[in-house]
Amino acid sequence: MRKSIVAIVGRPNVGKSTLFNRICRKRSAIVDFEEGITRDRKYQDAEWSGIYFTLVDTGGIIPRTEDTMNQAIRNQAEVAISEADVILFMVDAKTGTTDFDSEIASLLSPVRDRVLLVVNKVDSEKDAFDLYEFLQLGLGEAFPIAAVQGRNCGNLLDEVIALVNPVKDADLSYDSDKIKIAIVGRPNVGKSSLVNKLHGSDINIVTEIPGTTRDSIDMKVTYFGEEITIIDTAGLRKKVKVKYGVEYFSSMRTIEAIHQSNMVILMLDAEREVATQDQKIASFAARHHRDILILVNKWDLVKKDNKTTGEFIKTIRNQLPFINYAPIVFISALTGQRVSGVLKKVVEIKNTSKKRIPTAQLNKFLADVLANFPPSHSSGKHSKIYYCTQTEMNPPTFVFFCNNPKLITKHYSRYLYNQLRERFPLEGVSFRTHFRGRKGEEEPQEK
Repeated sequence: MRKSIVAIVGRPNVGKSTLFNRICRKRSAIVDFEEGITRDRKYQDAEWSGIYFTLVDTGGIIPRTEDTMNQAIRNQAEVAISEADVILFMVDAKTGTTDFDSEIASLLSPVRDRVLLVVNKVDSEKDAFDLYEFLQLGLGEAFPIAAVQGRNCGNLLDEVIALVNPVKDADLSYDSDKIKIAIVGRPNVGKSSLVNKLHGSDINIVTEIPGTTRDSIDMKVTYFGEEITIIDTAGLRKKVKVKYGVEYFSSMRTIEAIHQSNMVILMLDAEREVATQDQKIASFAARHHRDILILVNKWDLVKKDNKTTGEFIKTIRNQLPFINYAPIVFISALTGQRVSGVLKKVVEIKNTSKKRIPTAQLNKFLADVLANFPPSHSSGKHSKIYYCTQTEMNPPTFVFFCNNPKLITKHYSRYLYNQLRERFPLEGVSFRTHFRGRKGEEEPQEK
C-alpha cells in the first residue's frame, strides 16, 4: 500500500510552509515574511500516530496573470492538487475571506470531497467567532489552527490520518545503499531542466530567471530496477551576493542536500568559465566523500571542431584539480543531448563504489609503491607500512597498517592516495584512507 499524498494549498503568506514545518517536525521549508517564498512543490515524509504519509508544500496560488513566474507557481500548485489524496486549503483568520480565496475555492470545488478547509492564525477562542464567514467558500466547516504556536494542529492531523491510507510500516530512514544525488551548480545553469528531462515531466519550475529554485526538491526515478533519488537544489551564489533571508537559507539547503546525498552532480555552463563557487562546492563535496559526476550543460550552443572537447576537459581539470577523478559528460538539458547517458554513468559510479578490492591486490600494489618510494619522516625515525586492506564500501575505505601512524606525513598519505587512483578503476568514486598502528591507535588521513 502506497503512502497517501497530503497537499497544502492556499494564497501567498497564509502560513502554508509554517504548517508544513510543524507537521514534518523540522525546518524543511523556507519560512519568511516575504510573500511567495515557496515556488516549487516540496515533498517530505511525515508521520502521526504511527500512520505515514507524504506532505507537499506548494507556492501560493494567485489569479491567472501574464507574469511568467506567478503563472508557473500556480501551475505547480494545480499539479499538487491533482495528485493529492487529501488537500489542506489554508486561509487566514486575520484577513478573512478574500477574492483570491474564493477563486481557489472554485478551483477546489470539483474535488471538495478531498478538501479540508484550514483557517490559520486562530490564536485563541475569541478568534474562533470569525470562522463563520469562511462557510461562503462552499467547502464545509473550517478547521481552526495556529501553525506558529501549534494550537489545534494535533487535532487537525487526527482528521488527516482518518482520510489517508493506513500505512504503518513505512521505513523513512536513510538507506546508504540507495543512490541519492544532489544536483548542484550556479543559478540558471540548467539543473531543473535536467531534472525534468530525467523525470519525463515538468516536476520543477523552469524559467529564464536565475535562482528560480530556492528550496531543494526530492524526486525519485527508477533506472533498470535501480531506484534513484534526485535532489534539485537552489543555485549557489557568491557569498557577497547572498542576502540574509531567503537566498541565505537556499544556499544552506544546497549544503544540506549534499550532506543527505551520497553522490553529487556538479553542473557547469559550457558558455561560462568555471567560477569560484563551482570550485568551492566541488571541494566541499570532495571533502565530505561524495562521489562526483561533472556535467557540462548547453553543449549544443558551443561552436565545435575536433579539438573543442579536449580543450574543455583540459580547462576543467586545471580549474578543478581536486576532483580530477570525476568523469565529465557534455550534455544539453534543453534538447536532451546525451541526457539518457547520465543515469547510466551514475549507476556505473555507484556500482564501482560498492566493489571490494581484494587484499592480495592491495598488498601487491603496496609492495610496488614502497619499492619505488618508501615513507620517511623529518625526525629520522623509522616508519614502516606492513599491509593494506579495504574495510568498507560505499564509500571505499582503505586502512594501512603501520608501526606508527604519526610517522606518516600528509605528503606521503597524499602520494598513496594518488597511487590508489592510478592503479585501480575508481572513476567518480570518493574514498577514504586511514593509517592504523600496532596498538590500535589510528591517525586518519582522509582525502
